[in-house]
Amino acid sequence: MADDPSVIFPEVRQVRPGDTLTLCRCGRSPQLPDCSLGCTDALRLEPVREQHLLLCRCGLSRRLPYCDGSHNPPATGFRARWSRFIKGD
Repeated sequence: MADDPSVIFPEVRQVRPGDTLTLCRCGRSPQLPDCSLGCTDALRLEPVREQHLLLCRCGLSRRLPYCDGSHNPPATGFRARWSRFIKGD
C-alpha cells in the first residue's frame, strides 16, 4: 500500500505561532489541504501554539480540512487494522 501511487495519505504539518494557513473545507481544491485563492469556504487558521496537524489530502474527510481516516477502506479485525502501520504486511 505504501508503494501504490494511487494511495493518498494525509499530510502531517507542523505549525507555529505566527503562521497563517488557508485550508480547504469544501474538498475541491486542486492543492489539498491548502485552499485555492478566492474560495469563500476557506478556513483561515492562525495557530497560537506549536503543534502538528493531520490534514486531509484526498477530499473525502467529513471533517475537512482535518483527516478523519475516510481515505482508508474499512478494516475488519485487529490484524487488518494493525497491518496499516507495518510495511510489508
